[in-house]
Order: sequence, then structure tokens, then C-alpha cells
Amino acid sequence: MRKPEAAKTIRETDEFARTEADRLIRGSRHAALSVLEPMTGHPIVSRTLVATDGVGRPIILVSALSSHTKALLADARAGLLFGEPGKGDPLAHPRISLKCRAEHITRDSAERPALRRRFLTRHPKAELYIDFPDFSFFRLLPLSASLNGGFGKAYELSGDDLDIASPAASALADMEEGAIAHMNADHSDAIDLYAAHLAGEKDSGWRICGIDPAGFEIQRGDQLRRIRFPKSLGDAGDLRKALAELAKSARAND
Repeated sequence: MRKPEAAKTIRETDEFARTEADRLIRGSRHAALSVLEPMTGHPIVSRTLVATDGVGRPIILVSALSSHTKALLADARAGLLFGEPGKGDPLAHPRISLKCRAEHITRDSAERPALRRRFLTRHPKAELYIDFPDFSFFRLLPLSASLNGGFGKAYELSGDDLDIASPAASALADMEEGAIAHMNADHSDAIDLYAAHLAGEKDSGWRICGIDPAGFEIQRGDQLRRIRFPKSLGDAGDLRKALAELAKSARAND
């Protein structure tokens, strides 16, 4: 006699789910990319480097020669899986699966310079090939997601749950490069405090590599960590205050 299957409990989306989704998506250097093979319709999966645009949406850099590029140009439906397995059971570690619509960013797009800069900040070795004529960017627009945050923590998230909606986005993108350079050059001690007290990392030498209205990423070698602001920035001018308050909070716990 067949045993009844245990029902999967889907929790109502809450702040934990949104925060964990943000960490997994925007704190990852790579993801598994699923596309549909044009000739057969079968899904094919590959690993791809990932960065984000100015509002935290995943971007990938791909060659026109690759099978997944051909697939995305033929059918914009795609999937992304984020989440690193750790010690023990790999299924016990958080992961999130996104349903996405791919948007091709052509080489002559006005967006390309900003995406190029953000991608290289996170993946400096990509400078070897990023300007090859057959390489271009795709933006993966999240439509919905399934989050497994650990045992008994299953969530279904909408595109709105994953979106960083802020009136500060455009102005913040314009000042991001200068803000990152200033923090890395003049406030490296504060960044190491962020790493220690907000990301649980003991080593020094961390650098900021991306800022958006909801938070920022810090990087040390191949390690990448996502740190969220207590609340999303409503104005780009709030960035300095938000970073200073995080540093003050970290110093208080030092």
C-alpha cells in the first residue's frame, strides 16, 4: 500500500523570506541557469557568473557562441537557482529558484557601460573577454520565485517581493561609482567592521563592490556578502547617513 506523501507547507511571504531572497540573489557570484533548447524544447542547465543592475536584478555576460545564448534569443523564459551547499546535507541549506524573463542588452545599449562596470567590479577577471565582440549582457527579470530557507521554511514569492522599488534608484546609480571609490579608499576600517558585525566575517581587507537602494555587497577575493540597510533608501542623499549609522552600530558591538 502506497504511503501518503507529506504535504509541503508553503508559508505566507514575510520579512524573513524577502531578506533571505535578497541575500541569496544579490550576495551570489554565480548561479545555475536553465533555458529551453530551441530545437527540442528540453531544458538545459549551465553555470553562469552573475552580477546585478542598479536595482538588484540579475545580469549575466554570455557569448553568442554558447548554447544558452541561442536559447535565450529564441525563448526568453529562463530559470536561475541561487544558493551554496555547505557541510552536511546539501538540501538543508537555503536556496531560491527564480522564474525569469530574459532581456537582451545589446552592445550599443546606453545601459551597457554601467552594467559593464558593475559586472567587472564583482568579476574583475572577466576583463579578459568582456569586450569581445560576441559577448553581451542579458538581464534576468524575476517573475516569481520558490524559496527554501531551511527545514519547514518554504515560500512562494512574487516579482514584487523580489523587486527593489525606490525613487532613489536612478540618482544612486549615478553616484554609486564615486561612493564605492570613496568608501574603499578612505573608510576601509568601516567596511571591515561591516564584515565582522553585519556579515559574521573575521578577516580584514573587504571592499564594497556594489550599492543599491536596499543594501550593498562587500567582497574579499572570491568571497561575497550582502548587507541590507535597515530600510531602503528613499533618497540618494541618505546613503552617507545610512553607511555612517551602520558603522556606528558595528563599532558599538566591536
